[in-house]
Amino acid sequence: MSSFSDRLVSAWYQPDFNPLLAPLLPLSKLVEWQVRRRQHQYHLNQEHLWQPPVPVIVVGNITVGGTGKTPLVATLVSVLQQRGFSPGIISRGYGAKVDTFPADVSLDSDPAKLGDEPVMLAEMTGVPVVIDPDRPSAARYLLSNHECDVIISDDGLQHYALVRHIEMVVLDGARWLGNGRCLPAGPLREPADRLESVDFIISNGKPVADFDNTACNIMTLVPTRLVNLKSGKAIPLSEWKNFTTPAYAVAGIGNPGRFFVSLRSLGFTGGEKAFPDHHAYCPDDFAFAGGQPVIMTAKDAIKCRRFAHDNWWYLAVDAKLPDSFWEQVSARLSDFPSSFQPVSANG
Repeated sequence: MSSFSDRLVSAWYQPDFNPLLAPLLPLSKLVEWQVRRRQHQYHLNQEHLWQPPVPVIVVGNITVGGTGKTPLVATLVSVLQQRGFSPGIISRGYGAKVDTFPADVSLDSDPAKLGDEPVMLAEMTGVPVVIDPDRPSAARYLLSNHECDVIISDDGLQHYALVRHIEMVVLDGARWLGNGRCLPAGPLREPADRLESVDFIISNGKPVADFDNTACNIMTLVPTRLVNLKSGKAIPLSEWKNFTTPAYAVAGIGNPGRFFVSLRSLGFTGGEKAFPDHHAYCPDDFAFAGGQPVIMTAKDAIKCRRFAHDNWWYLAVDAKLPDSFWEQVSARLSDFPSSFQPVSANG
């Protein structure tokens, strides 16, 4: 039997209005009013906001749930480095349990203390990662303690206290905007017309709908390899045929169904088990698998390595976007004040 939250999410993405949502409509109107009030205050008080001396790129979304931001942030870091920049990342650090903020995130940080996504980004990119719910505080700390000439904010689209120079919104192409309503009667954090003010709309997969003819950049998440949680050994996907035992697929992300569909399209067979987003795994969570292989996402793997079995793997993916997108991003960065000069690739 599905939980109320599962039924609610399902209702958000149904083509016809679900009566389950009717009692929530007044709350959605209140959320929309509060969001528009905050946006108005932001525009009125911009002179009091902190303007970093380097450009800020916000990669966020206006819907709840997973859309593919993390692979995009990792690819953005790589592309910027190739073009001579030295980026750093700031993040809220959802679920972090530290005594003081801001806090540095390293490759060997405990995801239970510093957040799963920041630790994953530190591992995937190798660049400085700083967490703090106060985004300006995180940005100041990053610039004071690390050599960075571009700040990438992982999420934070709705945190207006930090002046940003480029806004990227990632949408799930299959789900899109759902019923177009704000929380809790719909999946939107902000009204849909917020998309009219962002610099780039990125659709994870071909979008099922258009938004007032606004151009969308299509992002494809390309599975590249399987990585063993214990040894770190990577194998091509084609080598999985050497494993005769079906594998269990596990996902504790915003949209686990997308991960399961991706595995099926690659020919993987076996059971599927979804956990809540940001789930804090323990060994008992995997009792159902017995001795069978387990395949999970990179985000899950960060939290499972310390008790992983020899036959546990994660699926590594790369975000692919057209060259024209990256040229547009470079052009926007070139509009930053002329006093800003990117650091060369050789330092």
